[in-house]
Amino acid sequence: MTRWAELAQSVPEFAAALRSRFESHKHCLIATVRAGGAPRLSGIEAWFWEGDLMLGMMPASRKADDLERDGRFELHSAPTDLELTEPDARIWGSADREADPAAIARFADSLPYEGDPGPMVLFRCALEGAALIRVEGDELVIESWTPHSGMRRQART
Repeated sequence: MTRWAELAQSVPEFAAALRSRFESHKHCLIATVRAGGAPRLSGIEAWFWEGDLMLGMMPASRKADDLERDGRFELHSAPTDLELTEPDARIWGSADREADPAAIARFADSLPYEGDPGPMVLFRCALEGAALIRVEGDELVIESWTPHSGMRRQART
């Protein structure tokens, strides 16, 4: 599995575009796997912190329970404009719970909110792939990356 810092070093422009999409508006969607195997979509904020992609959430939330049981996830940051000038951004992989109280405290202190964020469960993400999907003229352009295949670009008309 790949850390965010490794992706950013390997393909910096692609990683910067992904990060820009997830930071342009803090709320994105996460897909997790329910206990029965069905997908669950939830709102979440994704954070880039100390070289990793991090997911913080309330303890005992359904998405936290899902990730504890089966760490697989996919994040999606959709375009927010009607003209589709911004790409879709997707990141998938597996999330592992951060058990170090000092790391959790440092993460909480780094958040741009005033006051105590309250109790949280924190997950550190290992990346299995990412994609940017955009409209360019008459084409749908898909740029994707995996640790094994590297970068790929496909254009569909």
